[in-house]
Amino acid sequence: MNRTLERREFLRGATSGFGSLALAMMLQKEASAQGAVNVLHHPPKAKRVVQLFMGGAASHLDLWDHKPMLEKHHGEESDFGEHVEAFQNGLGPWMKSPFSFEPYGQSGKMLSDVVAPLGECVDDMTFIHNLVGKTGVHSQATYLQATGFQRPGFPGMGSWISYALGSINENLPTFVVLPDHRGFASNGPKNWGSAFLPASSQGTAIFPQRSNPIEDLTPQADYATPKGDRAGLELLSKLNRQFQSQRPGDSRLEARVRSYELAAKMQLSAPEALDISGEPAHIMKMYGLDREGAKYPDTINAPEEAEYFGRKCLIARRLLERGVRFVQIWSGNDNSFPRRNWDSHENIERDHGPLARGMAVGTAALLKDLKQSGMLDDTIVLWTTEFGRMPSTQGSKGRDHNPYVFSNWLCGGGVRGGLTHGESDQWGYKPLDRENPTQVYDIHATILHLMGVDHKRLTVRHDGIDRRLTDVHGHVIREIIA
Repeated sequence: MNRTLERREFLRGATSGFGSLALAMMLQKEASAQGAVNVLHHPPKAKRVVQLFMGGAASHLDLWDHKPMLEKHHGEESDFGEHVEAFQNGLGPWMKSPFSFEPYGQSGKMLSDVVAPLGECVDDMTFIHNLVGKTGVHSQATYLQATGFQRPGFPGMGSWISYALGSINENLPTFVVLPDHRGFASNGPKNWGSAFLPASSQGTAIFPQRSNPIEDLTPQADYATPKGDRAGLELLSKLNRQFQSQRPGDSRLEARVRSYELAAKMQLSAPEALDISGEPAHIMKMYGLDREGAKYPDTINAPEEAEYFGRKCLIARRLLERGVRFVQIWSGNDNSFPRRNWDSHENIERDHGPLARGMAVGTAALLKDLKQSGMLDDTIVLWTTEFGRMPSTQGSKGRDHNPYVFSNWLCGGGVRGGLTHGESDQWGYKPLDRENPTQVYDIHATILHLMGVDHKRLTVRHDGIDRRLTDVHGHVIREIIA
């Protein structure tokens, strides 16, 4: 007999009222495995999300937000017209971008030459240049963009969506994270943790470039055999179910059991999803993966960045088409020296150049690939970072932190293309309209809305408070919805 049915019969047969209560709780947990939002709040335009996160704070001024005034007044003493609290010592002269800008697409969007591959996609993208943060501290700002709160202990956006909508394919995780190959960004796995949501909603980290991409999925010891591995999993499952039947309603136990069951399924399905050897040559080239076995210098360089980021973008596409609902791709690790992240205090050209060129190759390939298959119609792609960088110099070639304004862009999944919504001021220092900035809560609310979920109604009671991804804030940005 099915073990779930055995547990149900056991609970129905319990003589006390506790048995009925436990059964109800168990059924609720099983329903939540399919998503807490059983009936969508309104018709959705999207069912999948890709979040591209640039760890270390990518400069809006050197990628997407062209500022002719910085070119005109380059080298002159910066005058913000008000007191400015810098993170370090970034209030030197005005500094133009070391990269040139050109218009792209029918929309004429100005892009830096380091992200030129995305010029073919700008008419499908909406740029938001008036996003504001709350802090210039990396860890807090990363939490804010990833979880909606600037302190630990809250679920990531992918966890909320995983919890709300459940799985599309039970053989793969609902929420997958592809970290930077050099290591985690600020906060590490806490950015995609489930916190007070069921543990099953947390992100599953996969490192595509490693020989063992998914840690602990398959035994690595020589003496371990597939037959023995299956026998061990069967025994473990039996013991877990026995233990769980004595403790109904414990979401940690349910999540642990489900994680082992998912792991067993992933042993068969994940290797196929991660195997890109069958991809056509033109697709591999588009993603920057046509240099198999290439040797790269020790210094940061664009071809290597394109290969690593492009591989994650191609894996993301393969995961999405196999039913993964939320994929988070990271570029940049935490405070490494020499710089291998976007925290370009010392030299924007040296660091942002290779990182941006590599990111743009993979990202453009992903957008074009999703579009040619029709998947872009119901897949949201969000590009973000924790904050921006100052229009004045730090040293002679770097930029300090700027939480006062920065950029996001969205594409696909019901988002209108070829738009700029919200602008920064003439220097790229603060929003042009300081009374009406965009906040991360608005981005999160809009993404949930596009997926058929009202952000105000997706709540979980925790510590006596009805918590939600958008805290007590957030407005749907209806102007960017197609």
